[in-house]
Amino acid sequence: MRKGSVVSFGMLGGMVAGFVLWSRQQVADRQSLFSDSPVRRLAALSYLRSQADGQTVTLLRDYLAWEPKPELRRRARRLLRRVERSLA
Repeated sequence: MRKGSVVSFGMLGGMVAGFVLWSRQQVADRQSLFSDSPVRRLAALSYLRSQADGQTVTLLRDYLAWEPKPELRRRARRLLRRVERSLA
């Protein structure tokens, strides 16, 4: 096997492993929307992007009333608008 193909295979494997770990972390953190950790809250918001239903709308509205960080509130507001448009 050539050196270049080994390096390419290693890079591709690393990217796939990173994607899998990030996906698993998002699923694990879906319950962490009201966590003390801003990183966990961000992961929970990312997970909610794929959950477009009425429960998500209610949850996001509650979250917006609670969230102290302006950056996460903006992200949640954009997500809420997107979910509401998809349900309309």
